[in-house]
Amino acid sequence: MNLTMDAIKREKREQQILDAAAELFVQYGYDKTTVSDIAQAAGVSKGIIYLHVENKQALFEKLIVREMQMHGPTWLRLLDEDPEGGTIAGVYRSTLNAMNSSPFMQAVFKQDGRIFGSYLKQPDNIYRRLDERQAESHRTVLVRRLQEAGAMRSDIPAEVLGRILNILAYGLVTLGDTFGAKDAPAVEEVIEGIALVLDKALTPDEGGNPEAIKQIVREVNEDMYAQFAALLTDGETDKQ
Repeated sequence: MNLTMDAIKREKREQQILDAAAELFVQYGYDKTTVSDIAQAAGVSKGIIYLHVENKQALFEKLIVREMQMHGPTWLRLLDEDPEGGTIAGVYRSTLNAMNSSPFMQAVFKQDGRIFGSYLKQPDNIYRRLDERQAESHRTVLVRRLQEAGAMRSDIPAEVLGRILNILAYGLVTLGDTFGAKDAPAVEEVIEGIALVLDKALTPDEGGNPEAIKQIVREVNEDMYAQFAALLTDGETDKQ
C-alpha cells in the first residue's frame, strides 16, 4: 500500500514539474529556462527534479513525450464527440483542434526555434532519433491506411498527400507568425474551413467508411505515441 501511495505521489509531483516546465519553456524558451526556474515555479527543490530526470534535456524530452501522449486522447475524444467524426472532415477538424488547444504541442509540431532553441542542434534530439526509427511520417501512414480502406481517394500518392496535410497543419500553427491580426478570422473558423475543404477534396466519390476511419485513427495514434515513449526509453538506455 505504501509503495502504491509513493508511486502516486511521485507521479503527481512529476506532472506538477512538467506543467511548470511547459509554461516556462513556452514563455522563455529552452535556452533561457533553467532547472532552478522550473523548480521554483513547481514549488520543489532542484534536487527533487533530479530525482525524476538527469538534466534539462531529459526533462524537455519527457515533456515532449507527455504532450504527444496527451494529444492522442484529446484527438480521439474530439473525434468521438463530433457527429461527423468518421469523415475526413472530422479527422482533421479533431486533430487540428487538439493541436490548437496546447501551445507547447504547437511548438512540438512546428519545431519552434524560439522555444526549442539549441535543443534542435543536439545530435541526439528526439526528432533525429524518430527519423532514424521510422521509414515514413505518421501522417503518411495514416493517409495510406485510409486509402487502403477505401476511405480516402487513392489517386494521389500517400507521401504526397501526407506532405500536403503537414503543410496545412504547419500553416495553421504559424498563422500568428506570418499574418497580422487585421481582418483575420478566428482560428476555429480556419480549422473548420480546412476540414471542409479536405472532406470535399479527399472523400471518395462512393463515400467513406466512418467506423473504419475511426479505427484507423485509433490504431495510428497508438503506434505513434508508443514510438515516442520508446524514444524516451532508448535515450535513457543509451546514457547508461
